[in-house]
Amino acid sequence: MKGLILSGGAGTRLRPITHTSAKQLVPIANRPILFYGLDDMAAAGVTDIGIIISPLTGDEIREAVGDGSEFGVDVTWIVQDEPSGLAHCVQIARPFLGDDDFVMYLGDNMLEQGLVEFVDRFEAARRDALAPQLGEKSSKAPSAQILLARVDDPSSFGVADVDADGNVVALVEKPANPPSDLALVGIYLFDSSIHEAVAGIEPSARGELEITDAIQALLSSGHRVEHEVLTGWWIDTGKKDPLLECNRLVLDSLDRKIEGDLDASSVADGRVIIEEGATLINSTVRGPAVIGAGTVIEDSHIGPYSSIAIDCHILRSEVDNTVVLRRSTVTDIPRLTDSLVGRDTAVSRGGAMPRATRLMIGDHCHVEIE
Repeated sequence: MKGLILSGGAGTRLRPITHTSAKQLVPIANRPILFYGLDDMAAAGVTDIGIIISPLTGDEIREAVGDGSEFGVDVTWIVQDEPSGLAHCVQIARPFLGDDDFVMYLGDNMLEQGLVEFVDRFEAARRDALAPQLGEKSSKAPSAQILLARVDDPSSFGVADVDADGNVVALVEKPANPPSDLALVGIYLFDSSIHEAVAGIEPSARGELEITDAIQALLSSGHRVEHEVLTGWWIDTGKKDPLLECNRLVLDSLDRKIEGDLDASSVADGRVIIEEGATLINSTVRGPAVIGAGTVIEDSHIGPYSSIAIDCHILRSEVDNTVVLRRSTVTDIPRLTDSLVGRDTAVSRGGAMPRATRLMIGDHCHVEIE
């Protein structure tokens, strides 16, 4: 089985962060979102992986991932010139995929349970159908397997209609009147029949080749589509608040590890990771939290669910439930909370008179003033 990770999206919902960086490289617990997907693929035994990238952010993603050896995988790069839908990604990846089964994974999604069980069930169902046990009747092998999750607002997702017997009977993309609350999670398993289905669909009203239309084409032509309802959490990290929630969930799963330097007046309390090269001076870090290498925390308090990246400087400030990206500084801020701070950013409180709020911000920013 091969893997296909989609990392070509522009990340408009995370602007201004994504004006200068790929959304798949925004860190969760100081690790790029994309890396968790590569880990999940490798854990499921999927080591031959194609990654869809865009011309705008592709070079940055290539540099971050390298040849894939860090993750125990081999990577093939596939450029999508413009965002034209998930099914279009399958279409342009055909030379890489060939006739192999494959798992497709959206590079900005994260889920708690990983891919191992999902992949194993699909392979077992196909194996049992193609080679039934002695005395058993053969059955039709599934051509696809989709992962579903119950959501509060299904009209924002692709939605599955499942009958009383548990069979997927229809799929629809972002319906005004959803047939259920079962949304498609951004993970799919396919055999080679998906290529014919993709070739037979037309662009949707929004000008994209929808993967829901392709799976519907499989259903309409009599193919078997299996489904599984997610048991753990699943988060699309494409917006700030879900990203912070995902950061909290991942931090909750980490173990304490202190490799940096703490002076006699500093404390690391609870599940805290302080990476080698980080320094605490007269400061407190209360976990779960992670402090990146080269970062200096001075006369400050870092509260729970904070991820401070490498080479940052937090001075005379309080920070909690916040993700701070690399090489940024936070100075004299009484409390920074529920925030996402971009790379090479300076957040400070000026002491000069007359007192005033002074800003230099770009497009698509959101600023709340105390």
